[in-house]
Amino acid sequence: MPWGTIKLNDGNEIPAIAFGTGTALRNEDSTAYVEQAIESGFSHIDTAAIYRNEEGVGAAIKESGLNREDLYITTKYDGGVIRDEVEKSLAKLGLKQLDLYLIHAPGFVKGKLEDAWKEFEIIKEDALAKSIGVSNFSLEDLQLLLKTAKIKPAVNQIRFNPYNWAEIKDLVEYSDKHGIVTEAYSSLTPITRTPGGPVDAPLNAIAKRLGATPAQVIFKWVQSKGVVVVTTSSRKERLQEYLDVADLPDLTEADIAAIEEAGAKSKPSRKSKQVAVYLGQLAVLTALTYAFSYLVRYV
Repeated sequence: MPWGTIKLNDGNEIPAIAFGTGTALRNEDSTAYVEQAIESGFSHIDTAAIYRNEEGVGAAIKESGLNREDLYITTKYDGGVIRDEVEKSLAKLGLKQLDLYLIHAPGFVKGKLEDAWKEFEIIKEDALAKSIGVSNFSLEDLQLLLKTAKIKPAVNQIRFNPYNWAEIKDLVEYSDKHGIVTEAYSSLTPITRTPGGPVDAPLNAIAKRLGATPAQVIFKWVQSKGVVVVTTSSRKERLQEYLDVADLPDLTEADIAAIEEAGAKSKPSRKSKQVAVYLGQLAVLTALTYAFSYLVRYV
């Protein structure tokens, strides 16, 4: 059984699981990995300008031989002149239109967020992207944007796992209230980055009962929130493991409560600050990259 889709506030639909090309595939030729993901059953591919692998994604799209409507492609804005940047991304991907274009983080915007969002609205109106949205936006960022937005963001892609759930719960509920779909990345943090924590016990117990893996249980928990999963792996068997989540029964209310209660025993605030610092560093790095490119070209 496939994962299915989630309807966005603009009437379009987004596949409920995506293959992400950040992390290990950043600055790498992503072609073979994206091809493998598509062959495994992923139809939603998530990339970004700053990952510097859009060309590989484009090559994999071409090699797949699939019709354009059979794939859902997301990329992200990471600084520069917005119209120029979306056109560069389209060229690298070999596409005429994106399914979803995101502001990767508020720190990548030079000037006011409201002004940048107006440019994104024009991108949608000009059919360069079917849907527009944001990523790594806080509750305050969304509240500010919605004061002037003519078109609401379709999604907000954020770090989302049991250890930061208490911290992002209000943001997710606000997004739900305004019809903004949440996309989750780094959901497997309890397994990949912080093994041995309080969440391990309920994950293992639920996995044993369902005949599933702890990773699958986490994704079922994410699914219970009506959230899109963005995940990745270089291993085909892992990709199949993630896709097979669709065949598992839903978690019970007791399962969900056990995971969240265990997650609340951690101290995510420091991690959140580290993520904020990291995103700020990425924004600075991007600005320096553009400045250096300008100097090389024109000076």
